[in-house]
Amino acid sequence: MDTEAGQFPLRCNEKVFRSIAATVVPEAGTLGVDDWAEFYSLVEHALSMRPPAIVKQLSAFVTLINLLALARHARSFVYLTSGQRYTLLHSLETSRLGTLRKGMWGLRTLMLMGFYARPAGRAAIGYRADARGWAALRTQGTAQ
Repeated sequence: MDTEAGQFPLRCNEKVFRSIAATVVPEAGTLGVDDWAEFYSLVEHALSMRPPAIVKQLSAFVTLINLLALARHARSFVYLTSGQRYTLLHSLETSRLGTLRKGMWGLRTLMLMGFYARPAGRAAIGYRADARGWAALRTQGTAQ
């Protein structure tokens, strides 16, 4: 990917992407500018390890979600109620078409990673894993 760190990493509507993220992880709706930059940087890093075709497919999938919202509700995904957003995304993750299920699960995984891999996201849920494993707990004086 040739974007600057923290720049939106996909070629689709950023507002739709953020609306999907806030539907998958409701707390994402409260992210500030710096938080989104960190989110994008994590997503960009994850996508940089994938073939360019995957990035194109994810971008197209976000666009498809918006087109489905327009077809079903005559409004962009951004302007749907939270219930309508959830119902649309749920219909994709439970679709009979494997391609739609895979797309939704891939996008959902990306959203969860982008939110919870941030230090503030980890702290919000009390996640304290450390690459040092149990040794990190011993150095903090915490009982095993």
